[in-house]
Amino acid sequence: MTVANSDRRRRRGHPGAAVAAAVLLTTVLLAGCGSPESPVDDLSSTHEPDTSATPNAFPVGAGVDYQLGGAYPPPDGVGIVARDSTEQPADGIWSICYVNGFQTQPGESEEWLTDRPDLVVHVDGEPLADPNWPDEYVLDTSTPAKRLAIMGVIGPVIDACSDAGFAAVEIDNLDSFSRSAGQLTAEHNTALAELFAERAHADGLAIGQKNAAEMSEEMRTSVGFDFAVAEECHRFDECRAYTEVYGQSVIDIEYADDLRGSFADVCADPDTPRSVVLRDRDLVSQGDPGYVFELC
Repeated sequence: MTVANSDRRRRRGHPGAAVAAAVLLTTVLLAGCGSPESPVDDLSSTHEPDTSATPNAFPVGAGVDYQLGGAYPPPDGVGIVARDSTEQPADGIWSICYVNGFQTQPGESEEWLTDRPDLVVHVDGEPLADPNWPDEYVLDTSTPAKRLAIMGVIGPVIDACSDAGFAAVEIDNLDSFSRSAGQLTAEHNTALAELFAERAHADGLAIGQKNAAEMSEEMRTSVGFDFAVAEECHRFDECRAYTEVYGQSVIDIEYADDLRGSFADVCADPDTPRSVVLRDRDLVSQGDPGYVFELC
């Protein structure tokens, strides 16, 4: 998958109401399952994961940099780096591979509509775009066959993250159901999240929940996510919703253009996770105009 890295960043979004604890759907799928409206080809992966591997342990308390807008040498004090799946991991640093698992990437949206339109949510015959990111379409997670077909596309990306040497993946847009015009439910996305977690763990990767604070308990205890990546949890007073579930295996990215108080206030708040960073909204590379980076 090849897109501009700056399109990979994600501003968090609230569902219209608190998300009820999602009920996991059974995902024991027979080979070749499918339906007339959702054909499924041979989705077996050519990747051969090390099923004896265990997910890499989150480096609790390490400084973090969020480099989705472009890779650059990690600043001093950084022990965790998140980069796009099209980038390479940072040498000698616990690196997270960003994967958009529940929506299309901007540069790939037309490909999805052309090659697999049944896997995109449609309303009144038109593909449904994320209102905040109109060049991203919401993927249709509503049936086991469609979830398996989505895995046929996203699963190899997770495999590639492992092959590249990343320690973990973060899966974006878990809460896409809240922007699906009622076409999807939390249960649908939770069932796909379970498939993502199984694939990541089989590849020896830790897997991180991205935003959707209301779903933390389900993602951690039932689905098996290992850590969380929160955008602006201090600003939205949500940090405890993550740390009460994941402990200090939580990353928080606060953005300089919309802080609640000062970054000193963020650092002083006992609810703020220890791995917190202040970044510019566009996540530009070091040396570019507008670049912001600060650790506590």
